[in-house]
Amino acid sequence: MKLTRRQFTVGALLAAGTMGMPIMVKAEGTKTVALLFDSLVSPFWVSGIEIMRAKAKENGWQTLENISDFDDNKQFEQVKAMIGRKVDGILIIQTDSKAVIPAIRAANAAGIPMVHFNRPPAESDAYSVAIQADNRKIMANTVQFLVDEAKKMGGKYKACLLIGDLGDVNAIQRRDGFFDVVDKNADIIEVVARVSTEWNADKAFAELTNAIQANPDINFLVTSSDFMHPQIEQVLQTADKWHKRGEEGHVLFAGFDGDEGAYARLKDGYLDACGVQNLFLEVDMAFQAFKDMWDGKKPDKLLLDPGFVITQANLAEKQNEMWGYTVWKKQNPG
Repeated sequence: MKLTRRQFTVGALLAAGTMGMPIMVKAEGTKTVALLFDSLVSPFWVSGIEIMRAKAKENGWQTLENISDFDDNKQFEQVKAMIGRKVDGILIIQTDSKAVIPAIRAANAAGIPMVHFNRPPAESDAYSVAIQADNRKIMANTVQFLVDEAKKMGGKYKACLLIGDLGDVNAIQRRDGFFDVVDKNADIIEVVARVSTEWNADKAFAELTNAIQANPDINFLVTSSDFMHPQIEQVLQTADKWHKRGEEGHVLFAGFDGDEGAYARLKDGYLDACGVQNLFLEVDMAFQAFKDMWDGKKPDKLLLDPGFVITQANLAEKQNEMWGYTVWKKQNPG
């Protein structure tokens, strides 16, 4: 998942969360789950919380919501406040994998199950459950599709990878998944540019511009997150390299996440493949972990979403599992 602090405005919800105000009030006799996000600055997080609300309602649960605005100390205070309210479970998205450990210990001491969404905590003897996409495998499968396309087309390829913030385990795993495949295909794929983005759209634009100027023959491009698609499109357009599949000059292009921009570019023929985090499945896995822990079970500390690769060939079949398609559909009614 991406951290882009400037991308998105969530309005009253974000304002209420950052002020530490719970969004809903617990009802008697109902399971209540705290949703503690560090931000709502990306479409992935906004879609995630919307799906969580809907699925909580389906289960007859209430939710309490807080946003820490990337402040680990504030989030710890929010955890303690939720413990004080005697919630039944805490779903947390922390900024720092180590800073969250005291919060896990506090939840353990109170006997309240904690689930981490998308970002596992650092190793410790504290117990909690983390739900995470199998980033490395999903990226490897996505890049393998792109390599197979390259082999069908023939020739040699100059590759560029946009790398996320290497302080984020998701970015590291996606980078490694990319090289798991291209290193085995060095006879046709030469990596000529590794673009550092730090999950920042402006930095991605500047660094990719430099990479294309230094390597104008780049024809194989992978981004570690779909939120950077607009910047990629702008850079490639400027370099006269933004062409659809089958058109002369098309750059083999793959993304990761499965947002609405990725869906639109798949539909329009500019994107070849996207590794999709199955957000619907991940929410189901998180809520099932709560149910299991309430029943006295002890799920594994890390549960992986296998995700999937979506292409134009399976778009019609798989689009309803792509969280970005639901966002795109709302933006494009009818």
